[in-house]
Amino acid sequence: MHDFKGKCAVITGAGSGIGAALARRAAAEGMNLVLADIAEDDVRAVAASLGGVDALALRCDVSDAGSVEALAEAAYDRFGAVDLLCNNAGVVPGGRHRKVWEYTVADWDWSLGVNLYGVVHGIRAFVPRMIAVGRPAHIMNTASVAGVVSGSGSACYGAAKHAVVRATEALYAGLKEVGAPIGVTMLCPGLVRTGIYDAEKRRPARFASAEGAPSESAELEQMREDLYRNATTPEEAADIAFQGVIDNRFYVFTTTSFDSAIEKRAQDILARADPSFESIVAMSRKDAGLDAVQD
Repeated sequence: MHDFKGKCAVITGAGSGIGAALARRAAAEGMNLVLADIAEDDVRAVAASLGGVDALALRCDVSDAGSVEALAEAAYDRFGAVDLLCNNAGVVPGGRHRKVWEYTVADWDWSLGVNLYGVVHGIRAFVPRMIAVGRPAHIMNTASVAGVVSGSGSACYGAAKHAVVRATEALYAGLKEVGAPIGVTMLCPGLVRTGIYDAEKRRPARFASAEGAPSESAELEQMREDLYRNATTPEEAADIAFQGVIDNRFYVFTTTSFDSAIEKRAQDILARADPSFESIVAMSRKDAGLDAVQD
């Protein structure tokens, strides 16, 4: 996909972070926009800041199939077609250094609901319509490096992103099999300076945990600030993502800092060896240009 001008882009999670940066880049390309986020005030503010483009801003809870179906209906009613679909919304439940057995059912429901089902609902609501229109289009699903590396931390986020990887690969294969002129890109961000780790502030009541939201230690919060100071910006991530769409590339990463862990994991699987894990913190520090530390 090379010519964006006058085409329509739908972006979820567009109220902040990578989603808002994707909206700004799409606007700069002259696209019409349908921007969605559970934080309605935020996404309306993003749309209002763009200026000079036709942008529809809507509240959408991507964990709810009906909400995403309504988003698709609104997009097609307004613009008649969707040329670029960005299933981008994501959340990270608090207490990222909890062990897998320490997450609550509510944590799992929320993480899977947004990170995985947000993509699934987007695929189900939009792809049949995109195929029916029959013109070239592109879909970008936001996964994560957490979907291709592993370890003990951020288990319910990482598990959801692993599932996004599998679903996106299946989407690519399925569209090829039916001969649809729709490209697929899977964006795997590393460390990006977004507010995803503050998502707890907007956790819907239906996903509330009886135990309440766990807090990180002061040491971990300071570490996050240190990492974010030099992290990839949302604008840089959006530029990388758009280049992936232009190049019609499937695997798109914002960093090479996790490559050794990806390679080692594949080697362990092929060798039927016990898994070994590199420190996510150390790799993130490398991604941010800082000296490596131990978990």
